[in-house]
Amino acid sequence: MVAISSSRAPPAGAAGHAKLTALLSKPYPAVMGILNITPDSFSDGGQFIAPESALAQARRMIADGADIIDIGAESTRPYGGPEPVSADEEVRRLQPVLPEVVSLGIPVSIDSMKSAVVAWALDAGAFMANDVWGLQRDSGMAKLLAERHSPIIVMHNRERVDGDIDIMQDIVAFFRRSLQIAANAGIALGDIILDPGIGFGKTPEQSMTALARLDELREFGLPLLVGASRKRFINSVSPSQPHQRLGGSIAAHLVAAQRGASIIRTHDVSETVQALLVAKAIWDKR
Repeated sequence: MVAISSSRAPPAGAAGHAKLTALLSKPYPAVMGILNITPDSFSDGGQFIAPESALAQARRMIADGADIIDIGAESTRPYGGPEPVSADEEVRRLQPVLPEVVSLGIPVSIDSMKSAVVAWALDAGAFMANDVWGLQRDSGMAKLLAERHSPIIVMHNRERVDGDIDIMQDIVAFFRRSLQIAANAGIALGDIILDPGIGFGKTPEQSMTALARLDELREFGLPLLVGASRKRFINSVSPSQPHQRLGGSIAAHLVAAQRGASIIRTHDVSETVQALLVAKAIWDKR
Protein backbone atom coordinates (compact mmCIF):
# COMPACT_ATOMS: atom_id res chain seq x y z
CA MET A 1 0.00 0.00 0.00
CA VAL A 2 1.32 3.46 -0.92
CA ALA A 3 0.82 6.12 1.74
CA ILE A 4 2.35 9.18 3.23
CA SER A 5 4.44 8.25 6.25
CA SER A 6 2.92 9.15 9.60
CA SER A 7 6.32 9.01 11.36
CA ARG A 8 7.09 12.73 11.37
CA ALA A 9 7.56 13.69 15.00
CA PRO A 10 11.00 14.18 16.57
CA PRO A 11 12.61 11.01 17.94
CA ALA A 12 11.20 9.66 21.17
CA GLY A 13 13.01 11.06 24.18
CA ALA A 14 14.53 13.94 22.19
CA ALA A 15 13.46 17.44 23.15
CA GLY A 16 12.38 19.20 19.96
CA HIS A 17 11.64 22.89 19.50
CA ALA A 18 7.93 23.63 19.95
CA LYS A 19 7.58 25.26 16.51
CA LEU A 20 9.30 22.32 14.85
CA THR A 21 7.09 19.85 16.69
CA ALA A 22 4.04 21.77 15.46
CA LEU A 23 5.31 21.74 11.86
CA LEU A 24 5.81 18.00 11.99
CA SER A 25 2.40 17.27 13.50
CA LYS A 26 0.50 17.64 10.20
CA PRO A 27 -0.99 14.50 8.58
CA TYR A 28 0.94 15.31 5.39
CA PRO A 29 4.30 17.02 4.81
CA ALA A 30 4.67 20.63 5.89
CA VAL A 31 5.36 23.00 3.00
CA MET A 32 8.34 25.35 3.15
CA GLY A 33 8.16 28.32 0.80
CA ILE A 34 11.44 29.53 -0.72
CA LEU A 35 12.18 33.25 -0.53
CA ASN A 36 15.44 34.12 -2.29
CA ILE A 37 16.50 37.72 -1.81
CA THR A 38 19.45 37.30 -4.14
CA PRO A 39 20.33 38.55 -7.62
CA ASP A 40 21.67 35.20 -8.86
CA SER A 41 19.60 32.25 -7.60
CA PHE A 42 19.26 29.60 -10.32
CA SER A 43 15.48 29.88 -10.68
CA ASP A 44 14.27 33.25 -9.43
CA GLY A 45 17.40 35.35 -8.99
CA GLY A 46 16.59 39.04 -8.80
CA GLN A 47 12.81 38.63 -8.67
CA PHE A 48 12.57 39.38 -4.95
CA ILE A 49 15.73 41.38 -4.27
CA ALA A 50 13.66 44.52 -3.61
CA PRO A 51 12.24 44.38 -0.05
CA GLU A 52 8.71 45.25 -1.15
CA SER A 53 8.76 42.41 -3.72
CA ALA A 54 10.12 39.97 -1.15
CA LEU A 55 7.43 40.87 1.37
CA ALA A 56 4.70 40.59 -1.25
CA GLN A 57 5.98 37.13 -2.18
CA ALA A 58 6.07 36.07 1.47
CA ARG A 59 2.45 37.19 1.95
CA ARG A 60 1.46 35.34 -1.23
CA MET A 61 3.10 32.11 -0.08
CA ILE A 62 1.44 32.35 3.33
CA ALA A 63 -1.96 32.89 1.67
CA ASP A 64 -1.22 29.87 -0.54
CA GLY A 65 -0.68 27.64 2.49
CA ALA A 66 3.03 27.75 3.33
CA ASP A 67 3.77 26.42 6.82
CA ILE A 68 7.23 28.01 6.99
CA ILE A 69 9.24 30.53 4.96
CA ASP A 70 12.91 29.83 4.24
CA ILE A 71 14.79 33.08 3.56
CA GLY A 72 18.18 33.12 1.87
CA ALA A 73 20.37 36.10 0.96
CA GLU A 74 23.25 34.26 -0.72
CA SER A 75 22.75 32.02 -3.72
CA THR A 76 24.23 28.55 -3.36
CA ARG A 77 23.47 27.75 -7.04
CA PRO A 78 23.75 23.95 -6.99
CA TYR A 79 24.88 23.89 -10.63
CA GLY A 80 27.96 26.04 -10.16
CA GLY A 81 28.86 29.67 -10.47
CA PRO A 82 27.54 31.11 -7.20
CA GLU A 83 28.80 34.57 -6.29
CA PRO A 84 30.02 34.42 -2.68
CA VAL A 85 28.97 37.34 -0.52
CA SER A 86 30.19 38.48 2.87
CA ALA A 87 28.23 37.97 6.07
CA ASP A 88 27.76 41.74 6.21
CA GLU A 89 26.21 41.75 2.73
CA GLU A 90 23.88 38.87 3.62
CA VAL A 91 22.70 40.73 6.71
CA ARG A 92 22.28 43.94 4.71
CA ARG A 93 19.93 42.12 2.33
CA LEU A 94 18.06 40.44 5.18
CA GLN A 95 17.57 43.49 7.41
CA PRO A 96 14.56 45.02 5.59
CA VAL A 97 12.93 41.65 4.91
CA LEU A 98 13.38 38.96 7.56
CA PRO A 99 11.99 40.85 10.59
CA GLU A 100 8.98 41.90 8.51
CA VAL A 101 8.30 38.32 7.44
CA VAL A 102 8.60 37.19 11.06
CA SER A 103 5.99 39.81 11.98
CA LEU A 104 3.51 38.08 9.65
CA GLY A 105 3.28 35.33 12.26
CA ILE A 106 4.66 32.36 10.31
CA PRO A 107 7.75 30.36 11.33
CA VAL A 108 10.86 31.53 9.50
CA SER A 109 14.09 29.67 8.78
CA ILE A 110 17.35 31.26 7.68
CA ASP A 111 19.13 29.67 4.71
CA SER A 112 22.79 30.46 5.36
CA MET A 113 26.07 28.60 5.80
CA LYS A 114 27.53 31.38 7.98
CA SER A 115 27.08 31.29 11.75
CA ALA A 116 27.33 35.08 11.99
CA VAL A 117 24.36 35.47 9.63
CA VAL A 118 22.39 32.77 11.42
CA ALA A 119 23.04 34.46 14.78
CA TRP A 120 21.70 37.75 13.41
CA ALA A 121 18.64 36.03 11.92
CA LEU A 122 17.84 34.19 15.16
CA ASP A 123 18.06 37.49 17.02
CA ALA A 124 15.65 38.95 14.44
CA GLY A 125 13.06 36.22 15.00
CA ALA A 126 14.00 33.26 12.81
CA PHE A 127 13.69 29.98 14.71
CA MET A 128 15.60 27.51 12.53
CA ALA A 129 18.77 27.36 10.42
CA ASN A 130 19.09 25.72 7.01
CA ASP A 131 22.77 24.88 6.44
CA VAL A 132 23.63 23.59 2.95
CA TRP A 133 26.89 22.24 4.35
CA GLY A 134 25.32 20.34 7.23
CA LEU A 135 27.43 21.83 10.08
CA GLN A 136 30.63 20.88 8.23
CA ARG A 137 31.67 24.26 6.75
CA ASP A 138 31.46 26.87 9.56
CA SER A 139 33.03 25.58 12.76
CA GLY A 140 30.94 27.94 14.87
CA MET A 141 27.53 26.85 13.54
CA ALA A 142 26.91 23.83 15.78
CA LYS A 143 27.95 25.65 18.96
CA LEU A 144 25.69 28.59 18.11
CA LEU A 145 22.63 26.41 17.47
CA ALA A 146 23.23 24.38 20.62
CA GLU A 147 23.44 27.55 22.71
CA ARG A 148 20.27 28.95 21.12
CA HIS A 149 18.39 25.61 21.23
CA SER A 150 17.52 26.23 17.58
CA PRO A 151 16.58 23.51 15.08
CA ILE A 152 18.88 22.82 12.16
CA ILE A 153 18.36 21.43 8.66
CA VAL A 154 21.46 19.36 7.90
CA MET A 155 21.85 19.13 4.12
CA HIS A 156 24.15 16.74 2.26
CA ASN A 157 26.61 18.39 -0.08
CA ARG A 158 29.80 17.64 -1.98
CA GLU A 159 32.60 19.85 -3.31
CA ARG A 160 32.68 17.91 -6.57
CA VAL A 161 30.30 15.69 -8.48
CA ASP A 162 31.43 12.07 -8.83
CA GLY A 163 29.10 9.96 -10.89
CA ASP A 164 30.92 6.75 -9.96
CA ILE A 165 30.11 6.73 -6.24
CA ASP A 166 27.13 5.16 -4.49
CA ILE A 167 25.41 8.42 -3.61
CA MET A 168 23.35 6.87 -0.83
CA GLN A 169 26.47 5.59 0.92
CA ASP A 170 27.97 9.06 0.60
CA ILE A 171 24.84 10.72 2.03
CA VAL A 172 24.75 8.33 4.98
CA ALA A 173 28.45 8.87 5.76
CA PHE A 174 28.01 12.64 5.52
CA PHE A 175 25.03 12.59 7.89
CA ARG A 176 26.93 10.47 10.38
CA ARG A 177 29.70 13.07 10.46
CA SER A 178 27.19 15.89 10.85
CA LEU A 179 25.34 14.12 13.64
CA GLN A 180 28.60 13.57 15.50
CA ILE A 181 29.38 17.28 15.21
CA ALA A 182 25.88 18.06 16.50
CA ALA A 183 26.20 15.64 19.40
CA ASN A 184 29.61 17.03 20.37
CA ALA A 185 28.15 20.55 20.43
CA GLY A 186 25.09 19.50 22.44
CA ILE A 187 22.39 19.98 19.79
CA ALA A 188 19.26 18.05 20.80
CA LEU A 189 18.50 15.16 18.44
CA GLY A 190 14.91 16.36 18.24
CA ASP A 191 16.12 19.64 16.72
CA ILE A 192 17.69 18.04 13.64
CA ILE A 193 16.17 17.57 10.17
CA LEU A 194 18.04 15.77 7.39
CA ASP A 195 18.01 16.91 3.75
CA PRO A 196 19.60 14.72 1.02
CA GLY A 197 20.47 17.86 -0.96
CA ILE A 198 18.80 17.18 -4.30
CA GLY A 199 20.95 18.75 -7.03
CA PHE A 200 23.90 19.55 -4.76
CA GLY A 201 27.12 17.70 -5.61
CA LYS A 202 25.17 15.12 -7.58
CA THR A 203 24.56 14.11 -11.16
CA PRO A 204 20.92 14.21 -12.27
CA GLU A 205 20.87 10.43 -11.96
CA GLN A 206 22.17 10.60 -8.40
CA SER A 207 19.52 13.16 -7.47
CA MET A 208 16.83 10.80 -8.76
CA THR A 209 18.44 7.91 -6.88
CA ALA A 210 18.36 9.94 -3.67
CA LEU A 211 14.63 10.50 -4.18
CA ALA A 212 13.91 6.90 -5.13
CA ARG A 213 15.82 5.58 -2.09
CA LEU A 214 14.85 8.33 0.35
CA ASP A 215 13.26 5.85 2.73
CA GLU A 216 16.71 4.36 3.40
CA LEU A 217 17.51 7.54 5.35
CA ARG A 218 14.77 6.74 7.85
CA GLU A 219 17.37 4.57 9.59
CA PHE A 220 18.44 7.79 11.37
CA GLY A 221 14.99 8.17 12.93
CA LEU A 222 14.94 11.88 12.07
CA PRO A 223 12.54 13.99 9.98
CA LEU A 224 13.48 14.37 6.32
CA LEU A 225 13.22 17.49 4.16
CA VAL A 226 13.24 17.36 0.37
CA GLY A 227 13.71 20.32 -1.93
CA ALA A 228 13.50 19.15 -5.54
CA SER A 229 11.80 22.31 -6.75
CA ARG A 230 12.76 23.24 -10.31
CA LYS A 231 16.05 21.31 -10.05
CA ARG A 232 18.09 20.37 -13.11
CA PHE A 233 17.46 16.61 -12.91
CA ILE A 234 13.94 17.38 -14.18
CA ASN A 235 15.48 18.81 -17.35
CA SER A 236 17.41 15.55 -17.86
CA VAL A 237 14.09 13.70 -18.13
CA SER A 238 11.97 16.40 -19.76
CA PRO A 239 13.96 19.27 -21.34
CA SER A 240 12.85 22.50 -19.71
CA GLN A 241 13.96 25.77 -18.17
CA PRO A 242 13.62 26.22 -14.38
CA HIS A 243 10.31 28.10 -14.64
CA GLN A 244 8.90 25.27 -16.79
CA ARG A 245 9.50 22.50 -14.22
CA LEU A 246 6.38 22.69 -12.06
CA GLY A 247 5.09 19.28 -13.15
CA GLY A 248 8.42 17.59 -12.55
CA SER A 249 8.79 19.30 -9.18
CA ILE A 250 5.40 18.08 -8.03
CA ALA A 251 6.10 14.55 -9.26
CA ALA A 252 9.37 14.47 -7.31
CA HIS A 253 7.76 15.89 -4.18
CA LEU A 254 4.93 13.35 -4.23
CA VAL A 255 7.50 10.56 -4.49
CA ALA A 256 9.34 12.15 -1.55
CA ALA A 257 6.12 12.26 0.47
CA GLN A 258 5.52 8.58 -0.25
CA ARG A 259 9.01 7.75 0.93
CA GLY A 260 8.82 9.60 4.22
CA ALA A 261 9.58 13.29 3.70
CA SER A 262 8.26 15.45 6.53
CA ILE A 263 8.88 18.83 4.88
CA ILE A 264 8.75 19.80 1.21
CA ARG A 265 10.72 22.90 0.18
CA THR A 266 9.29 24.59 -2.90
CA HIS A 267 9.08 27.74 -4.99
CA ASP A 268 5.48 26.90 -5.95
CA VAL A 269 3.52 26.77 -2.71
CA SER A 270 -0.09 26.77 -3.89
CA GLU A 271 0.38 23.98 -6.43
CA THR A 272 2.45 21.88 -4.02
CA VAL A 273 -0.09 22.20 -1.19
CA GLN A 274 -2.89 21.18 -3.56
CA ALA A 275 -0.91 18.20 -4.86
CA LEU A 276 -0.15 16.95 -1.36
CA LEU A 277 -3.76 17.35 -0.20
CA VAL A 278 -5.18 15.54 -3.23
CA ALA A 279 -2.57 12.77 -3.05
CA LYS A 280 -3.29 12.20 0.63
CA ALA A 281 -7.04 12.10 -0.01
CA ILE A 282 -6.52 9.46 -2.69
CA TRP A 283 -4.00 7.41 -0.71
CA ASP A 284 -6.32 7.43 2.30
CA LYS A 285 -8.92 5.57 0.23
CA ARG A 286 -6.67 2.50 -0.01
